[in-house]
Amino acid sequence: MNTPDPAYLVPRVGHMAQIASIRRLVSDDGKGRGMRVLEVNNGSGLSFSIHPDRGMDIGQAYYKGTPLAWVSRNQEVAPQFYDAEGLEWLRTWGGGLLTGCGLTNVGGPNTASGERHGLHGRLSHTPAEEVNTTAGWSDSGAYTLSASGRVRHSKVFGENLLLTRTLTTALGEASITVRDTIENQGFSPSPLMLLYHLNLGWPLVDEGAVLEAPPHEVTPQNDHAAAGLADWPKITAPVPGFREQVYYHTLAADTQGFASVRLVNRRLGLAFNVTYRVAELPYLIHWKMMGQGEYVVGLEPANCYPEGQEQIAKKGQLRQLAAGARIETFLKLTVEPLA
Repeated sequence: MNTPDPAYLVPRVGHMAQIASIRRLVSDDGKGRGMRVLEVNNGSGLSFSIHPDRGMDIGQAYYKGTPLAWVSRNQEVAPQFYDAEGLEWLRTWGGGLLTGCGLTNVGGPNTASGERHGLHGRLSHTPAEEVNTTAGWSDSGAYTLSASGRVRHSKVFGENLLLTRTLTTALGEASITVRDTIENQGFSPSPLMLLYHLNLGWPLVDEGAVLEAPPHEVTPQNDHAAAGLADWPKITAPVPGFREQVYYHTLAADTQGFASVRLVNRRLGLAFNVTYRVAELPYLIHWKMMGQGEYVVGLEPANCYPEGQEQIAKKGQLRQLAAGARIETFLKLTVEPLA
């Protein structure tokens, strides 16, 4: 829908929440009990939930009633159930549209700099502070919905990283903008590993759907992934016993500094487009999981490969954020109806 002029729209509603809103709720059942949930409805067919107690992750998401995200068998799990050991992250991962991985480890369990790191780090299990929501007309005339929060990744005698996330959508649009600022508030450099784990599920992910991107280099993570390299863009029906395949994509930035990839389902009449700024997120990790129940495509802009801090450091690829320094990342997630 086109964005209505406020002079036209405002006299026709009792409150703008009649059309577009952010509702602040608390989950009341199961392992998610007590979690804060922000339910966003942008009045243009796009609705999604934000989990402040899970690092400002995005949970379930819908476009005109069609689910976009894959949701794991764990569903919503509150952060107090988190176990950092080994692969136990998988017991409390709910999937959802966006899971933050990092900030000092992305990838499998490992020991680096004398510290044991669990799968994909702590970011997704750290509650945000100073959580705020706003809804109102912007200077450009758009009715904008925004949620923000600050996630502190810290340890005594260790790192002191602060991630500030702002998620924005607007009436008349079918997109979510994710802007993060990560600042090192400590007094020495800190490793910084960051990956945006976007999880697309059925019916968007279905047999016949395909990934589309400009020509670029694709590198399989291992020999198993290499065996399926020729078919990396293709989505099949669920396959019993399927083993996950991971591919590393290096997409060139356009003239504005951005790269894009999209999952296209022509039978459904929808595409999901991921745009990210390459300067801070030079890698796109593609997780292809065609299993039963674990039927999901991950599109994951990142500043590192998901191989764990120890391995990345050995390769000389570990990024450090200097004391007092900050970086800003940008993602835009867009649902595109197909003609």
